[in-house]
Amino acid sequence: MSEARRAISAARRLVVKVGSSALTTAGDGLDTARLDALVDAIADRVARDTQLVLVSSGAIGAGLAPLALGSRPRDLATQQAAASVGQLALAHAYAESFGRYSLTVGQVLLTSDDVVRRAHYRNAERTFSRLLALGAVPVVNENDTVATEEIRFGDNDRLAALVAHLIHADGLVLLSDVDALYDGDPRGGGTRKITEITGQSDLDGLSVGKSSSGLGTGGMMSKVAAARTAAAAGIPALIAAAAEAREALGAAGTGTAFHASDARLSARRFWLGYAAGTSGRLHLDDGAVAAVVRRRRSLLAAGITGVDGDFQAGDVVDLVDPAQQVVARGVVAFDVGELPDLIGRSTHELPAEQRREVVHADDLVPLRR
Repeated sequence: MSEARRAISAARRLVVKVGSSALTTAGDGLDTARLDALVDAIADRVARDTQLVLVSSGAIGAGLAPLALGSRPRDLATQQAAASVGQLALAHAYAESFGRYSLTVGQVLLTSDDVVRRAHYRNAERTFSRLLALGAVPVVNENDTVATEEIRFGDNDRLAALVAHLIHADGLVLLSDVDALYDGDPRGGGTRKITEITGQSDLDGLSVGKSSSGLGTGGMMSKVAAARTAAAAGIPALIAAAAEAREALGAAGTGTAFHASDARLSARRFWLGYAAGTSGRLHLDDGAVAAVVRRRRSLLAAGITGVDGDFQAGDVVDLVDPAQQVVARGVVAFDVGELPDLIGRSTHELPAEQRREVVHADDLVPLRR
């Protein structure tokens, strides 16, 4: 068994995320039999003295049937209406199901503001800490009833990775209707299951896509992104099928395991790299990419080839390579209007008052290993 799987199996604090497709069926709403099977596996893990947070999708899917909606709505207002109805049904179903094991559940609804804004982040951290100390199982979802496009997480996979870091989890398990990561579309046949991801090189060249259920907003791409986010922060992750939840939460011998990086990021650096919103982009040449990513150096004006966005000094920006891939994020030291006259110039060529790093190494987080 790999180190990542051993760590997840032995985790004292665990985040489990389950997707809409594992809990609901188009046209029929919430599938209580599948929900009960998931709770059975979670209760078994909690009985092993594991503190567990469940991030659950399914609110919109659970609200479709009561509102006579045949498929997931496309417009935000109807999604919010379905979530309003479905969230109540989902919470009630979890409370009844966990009640079979005399376990108390607490509902936690979050928007991205709750982890992007530092004050909100601390409040959420305290809430989770107290719920876990009291022996409850927090059930988390994005607050779909009020979240707007500007403040949405986008999918609960990303939310689960952020929650895993927020509560200082020892592992993250992502459950859906897909049993693992493959090197192609498994529905087409002739593909290979990938059981271990030790770094970015294992993912290069892979093509991953969305689930075919039509109920969720994620898919394999978002799960891989979430698992990479957790792993980069020092938290091992596992992608597995919800139907194999007992094995995933037991010996962790199924699915695809993502090995954690050697060091866990501080709360500030994790926020900077994975939670904060960005206001623009700095385009880097190959030399600057090597300095920032491999040598962990500050970004200087000489290595910048272009600027996009509308930002001020102190905002968070993406750093992108010549292939337009985001390779790092950091706090920029100049307003966007100042940079066009500086980019590509060596430090000694700049006016004395502008001879400083564009993004200092202390305010920069590489996103590729």
